[in-house]
Amino acid sequence: MEQRATIIGLGVKDIQASTNFYIDKFGWKLMDSSNEFISFFQLNGFLLSLYPREKLAEDAQVSPEGSGFKGFTLAYNTRTKEEVNTLFEYFRQHGVKIIKAPEEVIWGGYSGYIADPDDNLWEIAFNPFLPLDNEGNVP
Repeated sequence: MEQRATIIGLGVKDIQASTNFYIDKFGWKLMDSSNEFISFFQLNGFLLSLYPREKLAEDAQVSPEGSGFKGFTLAYNTRTKEEVNTLFEYFRQHGVKIIKAPEEVIWGGYSGYIADPDDNLWEIAFNPFLPLDNEGNVP
């Protein structure tokens, strides 16, 4: 198996509300292949998909119940510490749920956490040990 990811799929309670979150709060563009049942966002090298939680659980043949910490986070790395602060100020102004305000962290970086409408956690971080190329990829 090749070492790569193609799609990160999130099961969401309200597909329209979640889709609007990523469009309105993150400023991302919906792919043309999206429809009323699934939303796709082209990221750097893979896709983020939003699909109704109940349907995703049904497809995987698991229970859709669950609460609390999901055991994973998504991350958006910035090129500077200042960019983290700029994004958090934007998120505050636009009503995004802030879980943890940005702060210096033990591993030498600077990060905080926000949540999407389904409480999927996004770490917004500057990592001085993880440089990004012009497209935002880790070289």
